[in-house]
Amino acid sequence: MSQVVLFALMIMAINITYVSLTTVRFILVIKGLKEYASILSMVEVLVYIAGLSIILKNLDSYWNIAAYCIGYGIGVYLGSRIEERLALGYMTAEVIVDSLDETLPKLLRKKGFGVTTWTGEGRDGKRLLMLVLAKRNRQKELLNIVNDSCPSAFIFFQEPKNFRGGFWAGRR
Repeated sequence: MSQVVLFALMIMAINITYVSLTTVRFILVIKGLKEYASILSMVEVLVYIAGLSIILKNLDSYWNIAAYCIGYGIGVYLGSRIEERLALGYMTAEVIVDSLDETLPKLLRKKGFGVTTWTGEGRDGKRLLMLVLAKRNRQKELLNIVNDSCPSAFIFFQEPKNFRGGFWAGRR
């Protein structure tokens, strides 16, 4: 393997690692996980300092500049995917079903989800509305349960940054 290709691959790998760590750290800060973000930033800056000297000494060819740019883009994508897999934090789902049957909320509570229900009025009549709080890593499980029980349910998700009390008091 030629030295040009080797340096280009090394520059790409360094940038993928650095930018992935930066992306995950940024997301941790947004989610209020400052302690984890601080620890990750130490690793991030180590990669940055170690890689910076290699990168700056080898930006003399278009291949290395292209490798830097490609590594940056891949790093952002990879960092986002890592955070998606980690599924840090909590999410709330508002679930609206077209009946007032309490079977689904009872099932969700049995499975460990926090559920608050109330009755609403839709275009075609009464609806059961549920606000469901869960850890983000259980989103697919929640979707499967709702889909199995009520495939026509309307669901949307949000990510609360802070909350207190209720079902989750002392459970975090």
